[in-house]
Amino acid sequence: MARRLSTGINVLDREIEGGLPAGSIVLLTAEPASQSELFLYELTAQRQTLYLTTVRSDQAVTDAIERTTTRTGDPTVRDVGGDAPLDRANRLIGTLPEESTLIIDVIDALERYDRSRYRRFLNELQTVMVNTGGVAVLHGLNGVDVPNHRDLTAHVADVVFDLRTTVTNAEVENRLVIPKFRGGKALSEPIKLRLTESVNIDTSRDIA
Repeated sequence: MARRLSTGINVLDREIEGGLPAGSIVLLTAEPASQSELFLYELTAQRQTLYLTTVRSDQAVTDAIERTTTRTGDPTVRDVGGDAPLDRANRLIGTLPEESTLIIDVIDALERYDRSRYRRFLNELQTVMVNTGGVAVLHGLNGVDVPNHRDLTAHVADVVFDLRTTVTNAEVENRLVIPKFRGGKALSEPIKLRLTESVNIDTSRDIA
């Protein structure tokens, strides 16, 4: 079995047999109004992390990480939004150290480039992650305007985490589906999660 890197989220590591295979690209999809950022913040606690933001400013991300009560690390946060985000992201990814974590939040802005350029970016990213033995997490929004190249991201990704949020009169329910896991085992059932101050498994029983 390929060497595993802990996500830093204990409940998730238990479900995926110890962590993510070194060199993996992970696509984390979620609705814009979900608490999916908690995943990203907790991922920074385990290893040296480069956090690239394409929508929020680097200061906004840093402030949010400092305010959260969940366990975090001290990531290097860089704003690659604005002009030429793909080129800026490429330059920074080339500086990744060994066994580090890369987070791109959100990948949507890069997915809007023409297909050939974006495909080249993904292939180069894959090479960097294999050579450094780290993990890249691409955060994609499942909103009303999903980029055309999301299918390409999902195909190249080694692991797909699909966070599904349902809001009812009684509660906000989050389920994590893992339909794809190269180098490991995809889960046959979703994981019910509580996303409040941290990422935890929801042990409350479903009511039929």
